[in-house]
Amino acid sequence: MKRNTIRYSTLGLAIGLGLAMPAAQAQQAPPQATAAQSNAATTLDSVTVTARRRSESIQDVPVAVSAFGEEQLKDLQASSIDGLQGAVPNLNIVQGRGSANSVNAFIRGIGQPDALQTFDPGVGLYVDDVYYSRINGALFSLFDVQQVEVLRGPQGTLYGKNSTGGAIKVTTKNPFDDSGGAVELTAGDHGRAEGRFYVSGQLSDTVAASIAGAWLNHDGFIRDRDTGRHYNDDDTRALRAKIAFQPTDVFRATLSIDHTKQDAALSLGQPTAPLRRTDLALGTVTLLPAPTGEFDFTARTSFRPDQGQALKHSGVSLAAEWDLSDAVLFKSITSYRELETNSFIDIDASQFELGDVLVALDQNQFSQEFQLQLDNGRNLQTTFGAYYMKEDVPSYQEAYADDLFAFAGAPISFLRTIGDDLSTESVAAFAHANWEFVPTWTLAAGLRWTRDTKDYSRSTSTFWGAPFTALGETVAFSAKKSWTAWTPSVSLQKAFSDNLMGYVSANRGFKSGGFNGRANSAADAAAPDFDPEFVWTYELGMKGSSADNRLRGSVAAFWSEYKDFQARVSQDVGTFPVLNAAELEIKGIEFEGSALLGETTTLSAQVGYLDAQYKSFEDFRLDPSFPGFDPSVNHDHVPFSPEWTARVALQHGFPLANGGLVSVGGDVSYRSETWLSVDNRANLSQDAYTLVGAYGVWDSPQYTWQVRAGVRNLTDKTYKVEGQEFASVGNIQTAYYGWPRNWYVSVRYNF
Repeated sequence: MKRNTIRYSTLGLAIGLGLAMPAAQAQQAPPQATAAQSNAATTLDSVTVTARRRSESIQDVPVAVSAFGEEQLKDLQASSIDGLQGAVPNLNIVQGRGSANSVNAFIRGIGQPDALQTFDPGVGLYVDDVYYSRINGALFSLFDVQQVEVLRGPQGTLYGKNSTGGAIKVTTKNPFDDSGGAVELTAGDHGRAEGRFYVSGQLSDTVAASIAGAWLNHDGFIRDRDTGRHYNDDDTRALRAKIAFQPTDVFRATLSIDHTKQDAALSLGQPTAPLRRTDLALGTVTLLPAPTGEFDFTARTSFRPDQGQALKHSGVSLAAEWDLSDAVLFKSITSYRELETNSFIDIDASQFELGDVLVALDQNQFSQEFQLQLDNGRNLQTTFGAYYMKEDVPSYQEAYADDLFAFAGAPISFLRTIGDDLSTESVAAFAHANWEFVPTWTLAAGLRWTRDTKDYSRSTSTFWGAPFTALGETVAFSAKKSWTAWTPSVSLQKAFSDNLMGYVSANRGFKSGGFNGRANSAADAAAPDFDPEFVWTYELGMKGSSADNRLRGSVAAFWSEYKDFQARVSQDVGTFPVLNAAELEIKGIEFEGSALLGETTTLSAQVGYLDAQYKSFEDFRLDPSFPGFDPSVNHDHVPFSPEWTARVALQHGFPLANGGLVSVGGDVSYRSETWLSVDNRANLSQDAYTLVGAYGVWDSPQYTWQVRAGVRNLTDKTYKVEGQEFASVGNIQTAYYGWPRNWYVSVRYNF
């Protein structure tokens, strides 16, 4: 495997023309080229994306999209999908709260941080065009990736499942395109030890195969202040095998099988507010005061050492393509996936049992997508498609709160058990056309029809200790409901020259309604469902490059109207209704760009501005006449939507006399104040902060060997990335933190 010509850290800045765009994925070096020769470039190379389900230059797509190849991901120092944080304007992507295996993704102020199975993601996540319906198991390890694309704005007329915020597409390597292999070992502080491999080759003229694997391990960056036990660690094994068939010139198929197993300790944060017990004789008692000073990356828990977080995630898919003629292509994508998690989560992040839970689910999903693409070879391309998904998510949960209540100082035990089962069936049909009706003017339009049907059953039982054993009860219900939506899209594109284009677009997004997965009372069970979300996004953009192709950029301005925002609120202990609580108006501007400053010097940057505001928010806790009135609640800020995100990166190569190359690079990223909960609790917010990263790479001639060393969070900044708010339960307000400064060294052998 040969190293890419230039490593671009993909980001953006309006440079030169006042435009910007994702940094280009570099062209592969000729097999006999030395490292120094291959990294000497005079122009930026093109980037091909599949944002519209066909291969196109990123410069020609009227969509705000960022693309990252394998080498760009390395320069981002990203070992999992949350490594994209800071590299895409107006993207927030972090590890989910209290979970070693879930991901919290927001694009342009739209997402879904709750991993509960009754919520659908706001950002669609795909691997090889297969939709992953849960944010559990979506914290992908990047070990055999060809490209990652981040599409901003609603997706619906082309992608397997509707999404309101955008889509993140991961494409793994093709055995026919990536003949050869590589082995890589990595070591670093916090006990980091990783191994990755990839082997690919043709078994015959018509068959190619590949196998890739990863072993990822670290001790975590939080420890028990008394015992020294480590938390927030990782122990993951992942394997993917592919067999690709090309028996004729008109038929291609790829069978892919993957399996991931993770066994981690708890993911702990820090309680940011006083933790309280309700004593029925003495009143409210403070069990743990609010912390003072900066978080020291230590924690306590009530769980035993053997109570951690386990995941098994497996799947098989078959993607096939037929060229029915020179103008007609038929595609089929068939997939079956299974996800099993068994996770203990210490929501209060303390030695007390206030919000301790076990969440176990056993999910499976089947999906089938058909596409028919027509291209008249001149000015018209059309896509017709149909999509079907069937998902079953039975789950079992336990909630432990033996320290939440007491009588005259004597604790009252509390246990809640929950068994539920959610079945979802999604059916959709879509069509999209791209028509150059006169030279340099292109009109694109699409329409999607979707029907989502959900069948949900739930039984929750509450058990109290003495003297209140008689208060125990069981609440059970079942419900079934369907939601139907039409989601159109339209864009008008103008090519002003060979190097400059502009577009305007309008897209509607839809996220299905659902049922309250925290309905523990008769009142909640009486009205268990909530309605879908809808968003209209209007966008104006330009993409361009300089005449010598040493400078590229894009700019996009957008305005979104977001209705029926689905929010979980807290009424009292054990009552957590889900409301279609809000309407939002979201506006913003995004810049991305890259510049080739010399034969081995690349500058790239990105800037995002976001103005996300609630137009209304219906929350009974804001009504002083309501018994659950809470003056600390406010909805002045949209969570996970910082006003500014920015990053600039510089990389320079030093050719060696023997034909090798030494490269050094660094980046600085900035994120303004971010709110981490819907309730806008001040202690669950993060002030503006800046992160610095640096790396160095040595490549041997012909790229046989590579040594890379890097450091992330060079200034050792302490910063929050997530928040867990259950203030009505013991005043729980838990913050989760990003990694402190950490370093690594990796050695790679290519063959």
